[in-house]
Amino acid sequence: MIDINYILPELFISISLMFILLIGVFKKNSSLLVYNLTMISLFILIILLINLRSLPSNSFFGSSYLIDELSNYMKTITVASGIFVLLTSSKYIKSINIFKIEYPVLILSSMLGMMVMISSNDLIVFYMGLELQSLALYVLASFNRENLLSSESGLKYFVLSALSSGILLYGCSLVYGFSGSTNFNLIADNIINTENGLTFGIVFILVGLAFKISAVPFHMWAPDVYEGSPTSVTIFFAILPKIAALTVIIRFLYVPFLNVIEQWQMIIIFLSIASMIFGAVAAIGQNNLKRLVAYSSIGHMGYALAGISTGSNQGIQSSIIYISIYLIMNVAFFSCLFMLRRNDKYFEKIEDLSGISKNHPILSLCFLITLFSLAGIPPLAGFFAKFYIFLAVIEKQMYFLAIIGLLSTVIAAFYYLRIIKIMYFDDAKQKYDVDHHLGLKLSLIISTIIILLYFMYPGSLVEIINKINLI
Repeated sequence: MIDINYILPELFISISLMFILLIGVFKKNSSLLVYNLTMISLFILIILLINLRSLPSNSFFGSSYLIDELSNYMKTITVASGIFVLLTSSKYIKSINIFKIEYPVLILSSMLGMMVMISSNDLIVFYMGLELQSLALYVLASFNRENLLSSESGLKYFVLSALSSGILLYGCSLVYGFSGSTNFNLIADNIINTENGLTFGIVFILVGLAFKISAVPFHMWAPDVYEGSPTSVTIFFAILPKIAALTVIIRFLYVPFLNVIEQWQMIIIFLSIASMIFGAVAAIGQNNLKRLVAYSSIGHMGYALAGISTGSNQGIQSSIIYISIYLIMNVAFFSCLFMLRRNDKYFEKIEDLSGISKNHPILSLCFLITLFSLAGIPPLAGFFAKFYIFLAVIEKQMYFLAIIGLLSTVIAAFYYLRIIKIMYFDDAKQKYDVDHHLGLKLSLIISTIIILLYFMYPGSLVEIINKINLI
């Protein structure tokens, strides 16, 4: 008998999704109502997820769906990120005429897919969640039909994502063929004395997952899709799918394939090193802030993969801490970006920040703190994120990976410092109409305070994540 309390969040978001869609379809001019109902649903959902922490870990549907510390935490930060995305972008989506009922419905659909991915303990369940997430993202990327770049980004993402899904499915079929099961626990039991044919399956699945987190060399879609999509969708791309995909990578590697770590560890190390180096170097020549975030996110995923590559519980925990801090920094960065508005037009070029400190000192200070944190400057939150990763890597004596990571951090600091130089030392341009929308201001203030004061209570996040043990 299934205890419905465990799957209540998934049931609630599914029912909310259908209910909100029906209201949007049958009630005219209901965009604002649909948006408000979506926000209320997400707040209730986060309460339901927090309440799950009091229940012991459990599995359902033939052990294909897991509710444990890892899934509860990752779902909670996914929903929290979704709330921040909608809070920061509500004024933006109104200004570019995409404030329609489909927008929050697609976001909810994608988040439902992510929740299924995060709890999946079976290749079929994981793929169902992945496709539900991806189908909504295709539409979101091309949501601004008046913009040719948006349509182009949606098409690029669809074509390349379909290719990666095909590769991933082929990997799933190989794993099933060699292990005789799609369930992660049964795969682990069946591969103890098997031949090396499974390696090909692991590689193909990792290729598909690397695409989802835009790890090098499967990153080619990210810069164009980030730039072409509406900025409200770019922030969604930059945070939420990465949380879900990283969770799947962790569970996929550490549950069925922990005993064959030598077959996948070098792949993850390669993805990590390539992403860190390429993300640091390629971002230097960028002039568009959204493209810069794309290359920056590639580098950040490299650091997260470095923790996963260690094969230790400490490494997993450091990666989870990293993604948690990464999402807060991204919320702060995009909140600043949504403030750059003049005559109902939004600006996203680095040169548009020229001398902004002279006209908008508080906004530029928030930007400064966020950029320093992204660069890993102590004592800001971004420094601790990298510190935990390097600690886990050095603990496993993977010194080469740590050195590459440190060098990449130094290189990446250049383009962050370049933006700060433009903000504080270049000639000032015309003042911006700084947005006084409450949700946007709250998001910026909360995220900046967390980044700035994290060093005072670093143990609070570590204490929560220390409860996550897969090994």
